Amino acid sequence: MGLGALAGIALVALGMVLTPGPNMVYLVSRSITQGRRAGLVSLIGVAVGFLAYLAATCFGLTAVFALVPEAYVAIKLAGAGYLLYLAWKTLKPGGTSVFQPKALKPDPPRKLFMMGLVTNLLNPKAAVMYMSLLPQFIDPSAGDVMTQSFLLGTVQIVISMAINTLIVLTAGSLAAFLGTRPTWLRFQRYVMGTMLGAFAVKLATDRSRAVIATP
Repeated sequence: MGLGALAGIALVALGMVLTPGPNMVYLVSRSITQGRRAGLVSLIGVAVGFLAYLAATCFGLTAVFALVPEAYVAIKLAGAGYLLYLAWKTLKPGGTSVFQPKALKPDPPRKLFMMGLVTNLLNPKAAVMYMSLLPQFIDPSAGDVMTQSFLLGTVQIVISMAINTLIVLTAGSLAAFLGTRPTWLRFQRYVMGTMLGAFAVKLATDRSRAVIATP
């Protein structure tokens, strides 16, 4: 695989993990109300959810691309459209900060793990990442589709876990810092929203892999 594909999925993964969604809301709320250990246990559940999506993608993409190469175009446009939707949600006025968490009652480790897993499995961002965005960086002519899927998914998981670990460990401090600095909150929203929007336009207009050959 080329470095361009790995860098591309890395940028998308970074933009999506920094955009508030179900995973971030749950992890921040859990870390602030029950502590870092609870946040990290929940994060393990989130990681297992990503692995489940990656396994489903690896075993499904080969058959889909071999039988219906034209499906790439539909997947590509759906992924670009969802990135634009995330960009709009991030940039629109009146949005609330993820660092204004809701109170959660303390839960045991097993439940924390399961809640993290279920939150990620039901997270539309995770589903779209693997079913619509990740396939756009796969080039069947470059080698085995399953291997490429695994490598791209691994990059996404590593980036997501690294950023989410930092968020869990610093949730309390970030909440206190950003709570008194609304300008920083707006700056974060504008940067992430612009990144997602620009990448969505690039994906939608890039015709370099508009036709996928059967491996």
